Amino acid sequence: MPAGVMIPARNMPSMITGNGSVSGYGTSSGLTLGQQPNNMMEGQLHPLEMTQNASESEIARMRDEEFDSTNKSGSENHELGGSGDDQDPRPNKKKRYHRHTQHQIQEMEAFFKECPHPDDKQRKELGRELGLEPLQVKFWFQNKRTQMKTQHERHENTQLRTENEKLRADNMRYREALSTASCPNCGGPTAVGQMSFDEHHLRLENSRLREEIDRISAIAAKYVGKPVVNFPLLSSPAPPRPFDFGSQPVTEEMYGVGDLLRSISAPSEADKPMIIELAVAAMEELVRMAQMGEPLWMTSLDGTTCMLNEEEYIRTFPSGIGPKPTGFKCEASKETTVVIMNHINLVEILMDVNQWSTLFSGIVSKASTLDVLSTGVAGNYNGALQVMTAEFQVLSPLVPTRESYYVRYCKQHAEGTWAVVDVSLDTIRPSPTVRCRRRPSGCLIQEMPNGYSKVTWVEHVEVDDGGVHNLYKQLVSSGHAFGARRWVSTLDRQCERLASLMASNIPTGDVGVITNQDGRKSMLKLAERMVISFCGGVSASTAHTWTTLSGTGADDVRVMTRKSVDDPGRPPGIVLSAATSFWLPVSPKRVFDFLRDEHSRSEWDILSNGGAVQEMAHIANGRDPGNCVSLLRVNSANSSQSNMLILQESCTDPTASFVIYAPVDIVAMNVVLNGGDPDYVALLPSGFAILPDGMTVTDVGMADSGGSSGSLLTVAFQILVDSVPTAKLSLGSVATVNNLIACTVERIKASLSCDNA
Repeated sequence: MPAGVMIPARNMPSMITGNGSVSGYGTSSGLTLGQQPNNMMEGQLHPLEMTQNASESEIARMRDEEFDSTNKSGSENHELGGSGDDQDPRPNKKKRYHRHTQHQIQEMEAFFKECPHPDDKQRKELGRELGLEPLQVKFWFQNKRTQMKTQHERHENTQLRTENEKLRADNMRYREALSTASCPNCGGPTAVGQMSFDEHHLRLENSRLREEIDRISAIAAKYVGKPVVNFPLLSSPAPPRPFDFGSQPVTEEMYGVGDLLRSISAPSEADKPMIIELAVAAMEELVRMAQMGEPLWMTSLDGTTCMLNEEEYIRTFPSGIGPKPTGFKCEASKETTVVIMNHINLVEILMDVNQWSTLFSGIVSKASTLDVLSTGVAGNYNGALQVMTAEFQVLSPLVPTRESYYVRYCKQHAEGTWAVVDVSLDTIRPSPTVRCRRRPSGCLIQEMPNGYSKVTWVEHVEVDDGGVHNLYKQLVSSGHAFGARRWVSTLDRQCERLASLMASNIPTGDVGVITNQDGRKSMLKLAERMVISFCGGVSASTAHTWTTLSGTGADDVRVMTRKSVDDPGRPPGIVLSAATSFWLPVSPKRVFDFLRDEHSRSEWDILSNGGAVQEMAHIANGRDPGNCVSLLRVNSANSSQSNMLILQESCTDPTASFVIYAPVDIVAMNVVLNGGDPDYVALLPSGFAILPDGMTVTDVGMADSGGSSGSLLTVAFQILVDSVPTAKLSLGSVATVNNLIACTVERIKASLSCDNA
């Protein structure tokens, strides 16, 4: 008789003779259901032992009857009988079942959630309340535990099967890529003795994946009892991992798309093996470029930057993605720094398009993931492949953005060492509108003690920069506009910002410092949204349509309009944006200190009406005192006017500085400072982007006021000209904004003693 079948005592055939002895069952006076073998495993139903004296027909009949009873729900139990002496002597009487009532089931279900293993006292008490025997309660709980265990094993089987199928799909793609490998010299199949380094790398990857598949298959087979079938489909992308303080993706600021990004779609199945092969080769090239020095990289005369030796590059990496297109110029740079962020968290940010575009909002105007070829293995991004599009910017309407269509590949090279590489896919899907190609670019990340990471960044592009205004040509050609130093400096500053948010030992002695953790979190989240909104509406993105109003040369004022409807983060109506860029013969540091200082604000801020500005609250965002978020109050000279609050974030690094601000409602800011949701605070940010002019190779952005480096300043305003979104834009509104920005520029020039008009 199979284990797990429970025989009710009431249905046992009578074997009692006239003198009271029991035939075929020893000398027992009856069958006690409460008794069970000591070796009974948890989760099994309780069988009753039978001796060999029972006839085979009786055993078969009872097995069939009991098989029917055990197929009932766990909520059904047999009605308990008494001892053997009390049983009905008629052996052919049908069994009686006891079905638990809905109330009994609900009560036992509720008790099971709290205590799946009740003791004798609890079973007796529960049975007394529900009108059941303790033994009935005991068997119900045992059956319920068996049911839950089965469900849990099914769920584990499903998870293991999914992971195994994903690995098999990845393995198939690598196999296909290897099967189409050809000799770079003759174009024929690669011979065994002539295997390229890239193909060898693919074979190693394939071997590792096969071992991983075999391991998962063995685990899955243990549960399902058979090998796991192949899975031809690809995994879906992993869900975004947002910042702890609620970052918003830059893609929310997209008002359109450019010609290149509009024409790009997800890759076809035929393209995917070539994309994988290209990504693996790009990863190898990036790691070697990050680790090599001279003669591939040459140090500049002042020792501050690394320049690529193009001839040495072609000799070292002869295959690549093809020759440089006609009319394109090469921009290549390498930079290394140590940032205050764990290497795992840094990899997660780089592989999540929303977090990545938010972290680098001053460089990335918009980005999106078109397809995810692999989500990685073992629960992390090792081996992850994503096809992406992105638009890179300088915060000025005088510099065209750079659109790129590329694959991003992440790989763990050793314990604590990761690399993330981008490489353009233009060779696979050529486009006549391409003006920028990304050769293998990205970063090598190495774990450091105490939660720090060492980052070596390589930026290598080929670009047609013919549309850059003369004011910015030197900055762009020097590599400071889009180069590795810009990426690394931004990363370092943003990591400090995140670390300051998590800090718990905030000094309380300084006046105005916000120590409330919830208030700090809400205020930083609001300031982050303000910065993203500002950065998304200043550059010469293909998503924007700028119109030149007046003037000639660099002092042209460019305007654009957009309607704000059903956006809780913006006031409803017609918003007019105006921006202009110009050169100042003073250092970026001096310009930054002048614009962020509340004491000198009245010298340039026309809207403050000459009133004194006072800092009410302050959050430090890093080691540099210029990196902070402030809440300012403008005390109007007219006492009848209500005081106005201004939220301001200032940030600086060796490559760029920003002062961004927006008027805010007093009531709304009180809610934010108390930890309330900042998403419903309406903002229209304005501000300044300060860049070095690229004329010197010294530590740009940090030269003193007596240095020879100049500054490129972009002034941008956003003004609500009409609260009705369907209203027509009047010429008077445009003229007002034009005058506002022109007067602000003149005041800044005059205050810095550089009025060249």
